Amino acid sequence: MSVQNGNTIRVHYIGELLDGTRFDSSEGRDPLEFIVGSGMVVPGFDAAVLGMEIGETKSVTISPADAYGEKTDEMTVEIPRGEFGEGFTAEPGEQLMIQLGDGNQIPVTITKIDEDTVTLDANHPLAGKTLVFTITLAEILETNPDA
Repeated sequence: MSVQNGNTIRVHYIGELLDGTRFDSSEGRDPLEFIVGSGMVVPGFDAAVLGMEIGETKSVTISPADAYGEKTDEMTVEIPRGEFGEGFTAEPGEQLMIQLGDGNQIPVTITKIDEDTVTLDANHPLAGKTLVFTITLAEILETNPDA
């Protein structure tokens, strides 16, 4: 039996950048469980598992378009430093959660702080990066009879 859209599966994975820097892994944890084709993982990961069989391992390179998208300037904003209050002591590289007008919160990374402004980047940290995943199919838990 091989993986098809709609299957609930479990995989072990290692995620790396092209230079070999590891950004995530399921090592030492339970396998990642998701429904194939449901959008629970990036599109390139979804596509990579199609047709895999239990116990199979494969390596796949995923372009930014099929991962977290390209990094865009529209996702960077400068906020007056005073809006953070007098005791604001964060440093570039730190992450914050900001609340949007609709009540949702999103993570942002501080990229620059000067006397007057704090620059925040809401791009996903892996936006614009090509990702390399080594994926091992551990289980097919449920098949989709409509697939």
